[in-house]
Amino acid sequence: MNLELDPAVKFGMQFFHPVFMWVLLGVSLYAAYLGLQVQRTRSAQGEEKKELIKGRFTIRHHQIGSILLAFMVAGSIAGMAVTYINNGKLFVGPHLLAGLGMTTIIAFSASLSPYMQKGANWARMTHIFLNFALLGLFAWQAFTGVQIVQRIITKA
Repeated sequence: MNLELDPAVKFGMQFFHPVFMWVLLGVSLYAAYLGLQVQRTRSAQGEEKKELIKGRFTIRHHQIGSILLAFMVAGSIAGMAVTYINNGKLFVGPHLLAGLGMTTIIAFSASLSPYMQKGANWARMTHIFLNFALLGLFAWQAFTGVQIVQRIITKA
């Protein structure tokens, strides 16, 4: 099934997902920074801790994480939708599989929040591990996505 859209619209749609995901990669790096600040606040003492608490890193990390969860899932689905609309099929390969893996990882990572809020250290360590794996996969995904965009431009 191919949707009949204006060729210019179909061509332009192909660039929304990559640009959007590069922005999300930047937001993910900011979320990682906030998470590291949360850890730093947790282990600080005295005046340093009082000063770090003013940064409200926990609240900001949680808010950015929630936004990331929503937009990463939406961005993944949008990427697959645009590919399907333009080609009538998905290309099963490393980029798609890694993207699906990232979507799964961020869902599992976010699901640990209630346990972390209750002080479960296993959940915190798992959350950190999953998010660093996610960042690594995301960086790789961004560069493989550039290769895909280059192929699209070359065909045009």
